[in-house]
Parts: sequence; C-alpha cells; structure tokens
Amino acid sequence: MVRMAAPLSGWPWENLGIFKYLLYGPLLAKVIYSQIQEEGTFKIDWCLHILIICALREMVHSFWGSYVNMLFLTSNRRINQQGYDFKQIDNEWDWDNFILLQALIASLACYTFPPFIDNVPLWNTKGLITVLVLHVGISEPLYYWVHRNFHGSFLFTHYHSIHHSSTVLHPFTGATATFLEHLALTTITGIPIIGSYMMGFGSRIMIYCYILAFDFLRCLGHSNVEIVPNRLFQIFPFVRYLLYTPSYHSLHHTEMDTNFCLFMPVFDAIWKTLNTNSWELHNQMSSNIAGKKERVPDFVFLAHVVDVTSSMHAPFVNRAIASLPYTTNPVLLPFWPVAFMVTLTMWARAKTFLISFYNLRGRLHATWAVPRFGFQYFLPFAQEGINKHIEEAILRADRDGVKVISLAALNKNEALNGGGTLFVNKHPNLRVRVVHGNTLTAAVILNEIPEDVKEVFLTGATSKLGRAIALYLCQRRVRVLMLTLSTERFQKIQKEATLDCQSYLVQVTKYQAARNCKTWIVGKWITPRQQWWAPKGTHFHQFVVPPILSFRRDCTYGDLAAMKLPDDVQGLGSCEYTMDRGVVHACHAGGVVHLLEGWDHHEVGAIDVDRIDLVWNAALKHGLKPVSRLTK
Repeated sequence: MVRMAAPLSGWPWENLGIFKYLLYGPLLAKVIYSQIQEEGTFKIDWCLHILIICALREMVHSFWGSYVNMLFLTSNRRINQQGYDFKQIDNEWDWDNFILLQALIASLACYTFPPFIDNVPLWNTKGLITVLVLHVGISEPLYYWVHRNFHGSFLFTHYHSIHHSSTVLHPFTGATATFLEHLALTTITGIPIIGSYMMGFGSRIMIYCYILAFDFLRCLGHSNVEIVPNRLFQIFPFVRYLLYTPSYHSLHHTEMDTNFCLFMPVFDAIWKTLNTNSWELHNQMSSNIAGKKERVPDFVFLAHVVDVTSSMHAPFVNRAIASLPYTTNPVLLPFWPVAFMVTLTMWARAKTFLISFYNLRGRLHATWAVPRFGFQYFLPFAQEGINKHIEEAILRADRDGVKVISLAALNKNEALNGGGTLFVNKHPNLRVRVVHGNTLTAAVILNEIPEDVKEVFLTGATSKLGRAIALYLCQRRVRVLMLTLSTERFQKIQKEATLDCQSYLVQVTKYQAARNCKTWIVGKWITPRQQWWAPKGTHFHQFVVPPILSFRRDCTYGDLAAMKLPDDVQGLGSCEYTMDRGVVHACHAGGVVHLLEGWDHHEVGAIDVDRIDLVWNAALKHGLKPVSRLTK
C-alpha cells in the first residue's frame, strides 16, 4: 500500500531540480524591462530589491556553512563531534527552497500593492525600533507556540521530523523544513515588517536589516560551533535570556521537549521548557575552548592540493560540490582569484591543515593537506620546502599520538623522499607509523588483471609500483614487457626474481613492442599518439597521476587504483578528488588497513612483494571493496 504524503509537506517545485531557479525569471525580466523603460537612468525597483535580498540570504547561509566546515578553525569548538554524512547532505540539498518561496510571496505582495516599496524612505529609525518591538512581542511567542505544536504527534510525524532527521546541526539544517512549516515561518517573519509599514514607520533598510539578522541568528543556532563567549553572560547575566547560543539550541535536537524558542530563551523560561543543562553546557563549551585541543585522530591521510580549481573541492568551500566527485565546475571559475589568495594564505601559515574526517570502527580518520600545488613537486628548488612540510606533519602526528599517517600521491614521490624513507631514517624513534600504501595499490591493480592474461605491457616499469607489479606477475608466469631505456635498472629488478621466473621479464625500449599486447599497465603518462600502438580492444590499467586521456574509442580505460570504505563508516560527507562517494585512493585505503590490522612496522621505500596478497586479504577481511570502473 502506497502511503500518501501529508498535504503541504512537499514543495510545489521539488521535481524541477536545478530548474526551480527559473522561477526567479519573471523578477529578473521585470528588472530588465524597468531599466529599458527608464532609458538609461538606473532605477532600483521592488523586483531588484527582492533579488538582492535573496542573493544576500544565500550568501549569509553559505558563509556560515563554510565557517562551520573550516575544521582547522572550529574543530575544538564543535558541539557534536560527528561529521556531516552524505545522507544528511542530500537531505538538506534543497535548503534554499524557503528563500524562493518568500521571494515569490514578496513579489506577489508588491505586485498587489505597488506603493509598498516604491513610496517608502530608505531609512527610518522608528521603523527599526518598531520592528524589534513587534518581533519580541509577537513573533517570538508566536513562533514558540507554533514550534511547540509542531512537536505534537501528527504534525511532527508528517511535517517536522525532516528537520530533526539531521544527525549534526548545520546552518542548512535550520533552513530545511516542509512547505507548511516555511509558510508558517514566513508569516512569523512578515508580521514585524508588515506591522511596521502599517504604522507608517517602514523603510527599505529595515527590511534588509530584519531579514538578514533573522537568517544570521537562525544560522548561529544551527551552526554546531559554539562562538558566544561565556564571559558575556558572566558580565551581563540577563543576556542569556535574550540571545540563544548554538549549544542552547543543540539541546532541543537531543531533548526535543525543551528549548523551543526562536532566538530568546526567556520564552522557554516563562513557559517552563528551558533545559536545565543549557547554561552548564554553554559554560563547558565556551570556557574550555582556549585550553581544549581538537580530538586526536588515530589515522591521518596526508593529502596535497592538485591545482587551484581542485582546491575549491573542499567541504569548507561548498559542501554540496565536495560531496560529489571532482570535476571542473564552471560555477566556481569566477572564484578562482579568491581560491588562489586563500591558498597563498595557507602557504604563509607554513603548516598542514585539517580538511575532513570520518569515523570507522570507533576510530577517527582525518585528512590533512599540505598547502602546495601539484606542479611544485616537480620543481627542484621547491622539494626541500615540501619535504619540510611533510616532515613537520609527521612529527606533529607523532607528538599528538596519531597511530598511522599515510602519504598521498606526490607526498611519497620516490624522487622527493624515497617513498617516505627519508623521514623514517631521519627520525628512527617515531611512534607514528609512516605508510605509503603502495602495497595495496599494487594489489588492487594486480587483482584487476584477469587470470587468463599471459602477457602485459608495463610503462613506469622501474618505479616502485612498476617493480612490484612486474615481480608479482612473473611469479604468476605472466610475460611482462617492461618499457625502460635503463638496462641497468631492468637487470637489477630481473635479478630479484627467482631463476625460473627471470625469463618472464623482458626489456623493451619502444611502444611498438606492445602492438600485439591487449593488456597495458600504465605507470608513466603516455600521449594519445603512443596509445595508438595498442591493438583494438586493449584495456589500459593505470597508476599514473594525472590519469591518461581516454583517447581510444576502441579501447577501455581503468581508473586509478581505489577501494570502497566499509559500510559502517560514519560522518563521511566529501569525495576524495575524482573518486565516487565512499571510495578512496588505494594508498589511503592501505593506511586504513595498516591501522585496523594494528601493524607496527613502517611501510616506506620499496614494496615487499611477498606482502601484496597479505595486505589484499586483510583489506577484504575488514570490509573494504575493490572498485573497478571501465571507461571507453
């Protein structure tokens, strides 16, 4: 039996997706038409005011959302220590529906009563006082009782439960509600504005100030970051009844029969619904901030910035975009200069910073980032400074009590630091385990190769990964065409194989040697022209950064080695670069396995071929799943 949704619980435009923003079109058309009619004289009419207010409201919520996700600033101020997961992000995806709703209602009101905006002054001090009095005297108590009624059995189940479905409060949580709830909230918000105008004290500034202040305070209460100092309440005790705090409102979401107020706890005190732990929690959160350290993670993945545009693929920039695999988003291109300046600021801080975290099996896994771009890793004069950043991150992790730190992509480059060997040799007494994770990367690539393959072509053959793959495959009696110009390096690897397997390793110096081989393992970037030597039907496995171009339509291309995290991961709400949700690079997964297994050795330098199967089986045992997605 299909259960029908309650009346007014859904939004009229919920099936439009991104096209809902076309509903702003008539307002924009009216603005353009008005400017044409004025023949060169710029005029700010009510339609333009509505659009400006909508844009400002979007900015208020977006800036609050960015601040909350700046974990490098707010991690020791968070009330709920869990992260925002994909389920919550999707649930709050259309948080700005209420802005569109109120814009349409405002445009209808202004169209019905044109003088409502056009004939009012820019400023009126009495209007600001009046709107404040009406808010305190009418909107606050009205909201209290409406909100309290929405916690009744029927209204809560059919309307208000969506607001309480979010695990961790976020500014977007405060904006996420049903159509009926926002109709009620629009009425509550409109009473002070309409009342002030009816009394003759209205002004344009009054509308801007009241609406933006209203949104600001709603975001404050749902921010999950305590920023109101306890010192304020100690000096002025009565203020605690006039202004709620994030910790105060968080109690409403944990003990839902308390703290119903809009912004002023005095109404909870009057009607005896004030949570008795409100002041104690606020005192605990705010007074200990100075000496409180962020929770120490058990595992750290040390990432790096690829380029300026990818630096915007972070939760503190836009959590919705960060929750999807990275692509070059045209919407973000205008913000490129801002991102570049922020990255320069990070450089000036000369330290790594926390960008995301998640929980797995009760252990905190964090991602730190080195504030350097990918191209800098290939500049000889920049390598010393980069190694210093990595070394400081390792020492910080060791000092804080982190158990495992895994190095991402270029942070473990062989030419840079010998796959992490530099740091382990320099600091032999490290308690934190340094892991490059390439053993699992090799395992993922090798397990993608079908059992019936008898010959492969390998580029990047003498690299750390190339060597391990070649030695492993020759043990399986697979002929490996190793592309390298260095006979000395080839022979060194060949001698590592047993005598009966050495003949399966063959040195080649040209791509033409692979013209009949349909399995290519690419560890060094190849051009479209070089790809032409592959026969029709070839599959390109790869462990090269950046990935090669999918140029051949008659061939297939594998993604970079990756694994899906176990299903019991909690608080994961951002994608790792181009990976799908819940999927991480194999080197990241290798560090996770190292922690879950409790191994006490460093995994640096050359890959131990004998451990490839061991690490692979350990990953599968802990619920990590291989990811192989073919593209044409």
